[in-house]
Amino acid sequence: AGAIVIAGLISPYAADRAYAREVHANASLPFLEVFVDAPLATVESRDPKGLYKKARQGMIKGFTGIDAPYDIPEAPEVHVRTDLNSVTQSVNIIMQHLDQAGIHLPRRFRQLDENEAPTCTA
Repeated sequence: AGAIVIAGLISPYAADRAYAREVHANASLPFLEVFVDAPLATVESRDPKGLYKKARQGMIKGFTGIDAPYDIPEAPEVHVRTDLNSVTQSVNIIMQHLDQAGIHLPRRFRQLDENEAPTCTA
């Protein structure tokens, strides 16, 4: 039996993402890179902990997108714009791509109804 692992990571470097892809390929495992994207201003407006503000004030060093680089993915399998899609739409886009790639999740991880209230913000 296999396991399906979905990991939400801040992976700012293209080389690290390429390495993850290579490791999966060498093990004959599927790998889908999902680029969850929004303009920096949108991301900052959603920041409940005020980390971007602290980074801009110099209180946090090495903060991705502020004073540390972020290599934009060049060819992700899935590109979701969370400034243009709701949380529900974003989840459904990812779920559809997983299904199309032959990665079928258990029924409890179904696509969401647009009328359901999400329990998180993307």
